[in-house]
Amino acid sequence: MALGLGIVVYWATQSGPAAAIVSAFKSRVIADGGTVESPSCAKSDVKFLLDNPEPVDFTGLLNDYSGAAAAYSLRLLDNTYSGNAIKVRRSSDNAEQDIAFTNNELDTASLETFASGTDAFVTTWYDQSGNGVDAANSNASSQPKIVSSGSTILENGKAAVEFDNTDDYLDTISTINVSNSSYFIVAQMNASISSQDYSYIFSNHGSTRQSLAKRGQGTDTDKLYVYDGTASHIDGLHSLSQEMISLFFPLTPPYLDMYVDGSASSFGSLPNGSKTFNDKISIGRFQPNNTHFFDGHLQEFILYNSDETSNRTGIETNINDFYSIY
Repeated sequence: MALGLGIVVYWATQSGPAAAIVSAFKSRVIADGGTVESPSCAKSDVKFLLDNPEPVDFTGLLNDYSGAAAAYSLRLLDNTYSGNAIKVRRSSDNAEQDIAFTNNELDTASLETFASGTDAFVTTWYDQSGNGVDAANSNASSQPKIVSSGSTILENGKAAVEFDNTDDYLDTISTINVSNSSYFIVAQMNASISSQDYSYIFSNHGSTRQSLAKRGQGTDTDKLYVYDGTASHIDGLHSLSQEMISLFFPLTPPYLDMYVDGSASSFGSLPNGSKTFNDKISIGRFQPNNTHFFDGHLQEFILYNSDETSNRTGIETNINDFYSIY
């Protein structure tokens, strides 16, 4: 019993998942000369297509929400990005190697093979925005760790960069001109801050400040803390587990806005004006004094020089779908 190619062509013009299977089936019918020899052959072809579906094209966060000023992640953020994720140094001989992505995530197998049972540290976290603003540290003693005794450091099952609260940091290799800024960060901050009052996720280098830290002082211990160079802004929405933080410094009032795991923050005070800068950014420390180092894990740090509040929920959904934070 033959199956007419015309029927297959008709269904291939329809939309939806079934159309994709029928379209592929059409190609197989054409390859068989335009007919299907028997119902059993058709059944065999359909079963093959169901068991071996065509891979869905990968779409990254930056494909859907473009225009980032800098973007650091241990997952692939843009399907046009062909560079590496990080460059690492292993402790045994100080050799360095670039580590790429596999299946859109950090290639931890290659990373652990390179580490060869030892520790490995991040020397460069490559910028996926296309602007070439990599974050790096050439000082071996203050590079954050990515592999411990041969095993990739994980947070909630995903690779993470570990900052030790003592001297670890990465600096952008060039300045970033930031005005109407939006940050999206995936981090885990530890409970204790050894001999320090704050644990900074980031700060810029100039006097006009955009920064974010975990506070470890007085009654506000373990709360999120934004310092703008003039005043402190403390948010009580905070846990010690992995979190997604969306931080905004708009050009118009309220000049500061933040969401933690999708929930709005409530600051005790707000800036009296917008905070802009054209400086390098330190990830993992308060740079003006080279103090207040970060204590915890960092997995993603994305900065837009634009107000992304209208895209916030979409960006947060993309991040949460990958990391399963909340």
